[in-house]
Amino acid sequence: MANCTIRFTSFPLTEHPPEFVSAIIAVFRDHESKCGTLGLAKGLTSNEVLSLLRPDLKKIGFMIEAGQMKADRIERPVFFGENGSPELQYKIDAYHPDWKCGLEVEAGRAWMGNAVYRDLIQALVMVDVSHLVLAVPNGYRYKTNGKSIVSTDYDNTVAVAKALYGHSRVRFPYGLTVVGY
Repeated sequence: MANCTIRFTSFPLTEHPPEFVSAIIAVFRDHESKCGTLGLAKGLTSNEVLSLLRPDLKKIGFMIEAGQMKADRIERPVFFGENGSPELQYKIDAYHPDWKCGLEVEAGRAWMGNAVYRDLIQALVMVDVSHLVLAVPNGYRYKTNGKSIVSTDYDNTVAVAKALYGHSRVRFPYGLTVVGY
């Protein structure tokens, strides 16, 4: 794996990553040639990455959104109302019920569109999410004023996670694994 560009960091840094993280990382590594942003001239959309990973994520027990229609989405409850019905739910790309693990795959808007922050906050209040896997590009390529730029989304996301998980003012109720693809 010396040439592998798929990488991850789990939080809190004082604890071993959960055992299931290795199975998730293996799925990303198996598809690195098609989704690894450091080896592609243009990265895939988050939906394209999720579609690529879907069969293998299902094999390890994830429920995965199948599309944008209400019936195709995976939602986690936040509040329960009358008769125990979910009153507020947030959409998530995939969920593993045995591991209580949510998975979000982001692409172009991961860093510059603040999707990372939305994912971190929404996971705070989702019922039965004990671990979040947040997959972001190692490098997101775009052009501005004719100049090619690479946004280091993975490094930026890890830096935010280090600040949040390492600070004494914040205590997250779930573990986090940031995956750079």
